[in-house]
Amino acid sequence: MARRRRQLRWYERPLERLAKTRAGGWYFLNVAMPIDRRLLPLTNGRISCSPGQQVGLLRTVGAKSGAPRETPLLYVTDGDRIVLIASKAGAAKHPAWLHNLRKDPNVSFLAPSGRTGEYVAHEAEGAERDRLWAEAVDYYAGYDTYQGRAGAREIPVVVLERV
Repeated sequence: MARRRRQLRWYERPLERLAKTRAGGWYFLNVAMPIDRRLLPLTNGRISCSPGQQVGLLRTVGAKSGAPRETPLLYVTDGDRIVLIASKAGAAKHPAWLHNLRKDPNVSFLAPSGRTGEYVAHEAEGAERDRLWAEAVDYYAGYDTYQGRAGAREIPVVVLERV
């Protein structure tokens, strides 16, 4: 991995090491996400169970059910665009939210700093994917660990562009 540009705060280093483990991945998928589904809307996206990380709330429509779905996700920015990584902590299968936006790419996203709004999603490919993947790994090194854990599945990089 290339030298990291993002400098972590003292408390972020041990949290990132924990999050990269299988137990940490389980915690964030099964404990932090359900709490953040409630906490993020209450705080306008300012407070989450992942201190020091940018976490937003992705709102999609269920691909099969048609029901509204909300998924808290770590994100990075690329100008005005939001970049999401469909890692699911390195699981062998894609996360449900990816299937949802593949069926209907019109989503909304809740995040502070004027990023809340309506977006259209697409999956990055080629050089764009490589560049955005590198940016995401610089932000959170665990994505490289997750890619190794995912085996043959290439983890998708999703870009949200404002409507």
